[in-house]
Amino acid sequence: MSHRIRARAPLEGYSLFVEPRAGVNLPRECCAVSVSTLFRELLFRLASRPAQYDVDGPDARLVGVLLDELAAAKVENHRLPMPTEPRLRRLVEAIVAAPADASSADTWARRVGIGERTLHRLLVKETGLSFVRWRQRLHVTLAIQRMTRGASVKQVALELGYASASSFVTMFRKALGTSPARYMAHRLEAT
Repeated sequence: MSHRIRARAPLEGYSLFVEPRAGVNLPRECCAVSVSTLFRELLFRLASRPAQYDVDGPDARLVGVLLDELAAAKVENHRLPMPTEPRLRRLVEAIVAAPADASSADTWARRVGIGERTLHRLLVKETGLSFVRWRQRLHVTLAIQRMTRGASVKQVALELGYASASSFVTMFRKALGTSPARYMAHRLEAT
C-alpha cells in the first residue's frame, strides 16, 4: 500500500510487508496500529531472520503468530493529513517548530505570505480539516508522543501552549473521547 513517513527527529523502525494472499483480516487503508509487547518482540526476532524462510520451519510459525497479532491490533485513528502546497508546507513546519504559539489563523497566514481565506480554502482542500481542527490534531499527536516518552500531562499542556493542564485535558477529551491519563493507561494495558 502506498504510504509515506516523515520525521523531524531520528527515527528507527521496522516495516512489515504482508502479501495480500496471506489471508489476514487487515484494514483496507494505510493506518497505524497499537503494537503489543508480543508483536514488537516478534518483529525484532523476525527482523534478524532471513526474508526467505522455510515455510515449514520455526520462522513460519513465528510469522503466523505475528500475523495473528497484526489482525488483532487496535487501529490508532490519529491520522494527521499533511498538505503539499508549498506555502502550507511552510506553515506546517513553522507550527510544528513552535506548537505553543497560539497565534490566529490570520497571523499564521501572514507569516507564510497568504491571506487567511486562502489558507482556510487550501487547508480544507488538501487535508479536509479547518485550521483549528488541523492544529488540534497536531497537538493530540504531539501530546501522545511526549506522554509516551514519560512527560506528564502538565508538562505537555505547557509545552503545547495551554494555559493549564485542565484546558489541555478538555481539548484532549473532546478530540479522543477520554482523558490523557486514561488514554495512556489503555495503551499500556494493550502492550
